[in-house]
Amino acid sequence: MAKLVSKTYGEALFQVAIEQDKLDSFMEEIITIQQILKENPDFFALMNHPRISKDEKKDVIKNVFVNSVDKEIIGLFDLIITKDRYHEIDSILSYFIEKAKLEKGIGTAIITSAVELQEEQKQQISKKLLDTTMYETMEMKYIIDKNLIGGLIIRINDRVVDSSIKTKLENMKKELLKIQLTK
Repeated sequence: MAKLVSKTYGEALFQVAIEQDKLDSFMEEIITIQQILKENPDFFALMNHPRISKDEKKDVIKNVFVNSVDKEIIGLFDLIITKDRYHEIDSILSYFIEKAKLEKGIGTAIITSAVELQEEQKQQISKKLLDTTMYETMEMKYIIDKNLIGGLIIRINDRVVDSSIKTKLENMKKELLKIQLTK
């Protein structure tokens, strides 16, 4: 259900952004809003509090964002509050951002390695990913996980390439366990 809600509202906002040729500005504003919401968890609690009326919540949104975001985004907040969907705000905004990035040809890759990668290695990985995907640019996020022992795990959306030593050892162990010894 939550995925349907985020898709419905996120898609509607995306269509408005495309129709009004405001994709870049909406994307920038929504990224800022997400950061503000992440840094202020009390704001989320306030907006979900059952004793605060919808009109009061709408007034709070207008007062906080009126001079910094487009009226269509405030309208989205208004609709979300009216429909009691504010608890889904992060997933709605995230859906919009992912859809906007896809439209702009921006991919996001999460690279997990056992050790810190050198700049040259990062550039090689970035180039290889751009050459082998449909994306024009790539946002790279690097994570270090010493449990991998060596190798990399590369995740782009729901695609994963796992060349870590840890996974190779686990696969080898599974294969060895399948072998039955004969006398």
